[in-house]
Amino acid sequence: MSENLENNLNLNIENKENQMQKPLTFREELFDFLKDLIIIIWIVLVVRSFVILPFQISGQSMYDSYYDKEFIFVDRFSYNFLHDPKRWDVGVFITHMEWKEYFIKRIVWTPGDTLKIASGSVFLQTAGTKEFVELDEKYLSDTNYKATYVRGDSSEKIYTVPEGSYFVMWDNRNASTDSRACFSSCEYGNKTNYIVKSDITGKILLDLGYFHFTKKIWPPISYSNLELWIDTKPKWFSSPSSFEYK
Repeated sequence: MSENLENNLNLNIENKENQMQKPLTFREELFDFLKDLIIIIWIVLVVRSFVILPFQISGQSMYDSYYDKEFIFVDRFSYNFLHDPKRWDVGVFITHMEWKEYFIKRIVWTPGDTLKIASGSVFLQTAGTKEFVELDEKYLSDTNYKATYVRGDSSEKIYTVPEGSYFVMWDNRNASTDSRACFSSCEYGNKTNYIVKSDITGKILLDLGYFHFTKKIWPPISYSNLELWIDTKPKWFSSPSSFEYK
């Protein structure tokens, strides 16, 4: 009996070896390839939709926090699953404009806030309070610090942020357009000063600076604009994507 058992075991092993050595047919190889491809595409779509998304910055609207042509990764997970956008977060959002799909801006006011822009300074009245507090926006460059106006107008402007909406501004305050001017002009169409949460793609997570392999511009010492010679070394996870006002 033991001899028969041993023969059966040897026969099973031999059959398995023959099966392993048997080459796959074209149809079987194609099926395996398509199966792996579908899994990879599914993983990429899930990661891009809910976890992290790469971008390259275009323009000078966030100088001196971020520079033209820098590569960044945007955290989509936090706003989707953990918490709402916070004041002073730097986020990427959908523009709903034909000429540009995404903007990068800093969230300065959140739902229920009232804000005032006067004499180049920015004031905040949070929901449930009666007094305006002047903000000391230290993340701004010397050129933009206490130089916030609405289309060059120095008169006082007051905005109240509706529920579910956000008021955003560039760090390069007077060289670009943002919530102050409805992102282009408040005079045409159904323009609004505010964005809603569903339009916010996510918050900046990682700043890789700028690099270009063919032009031999390499991190960590790199330059985003060879004419202006702006130093844009990677900030990695220390990017100025948030700010805590004291």
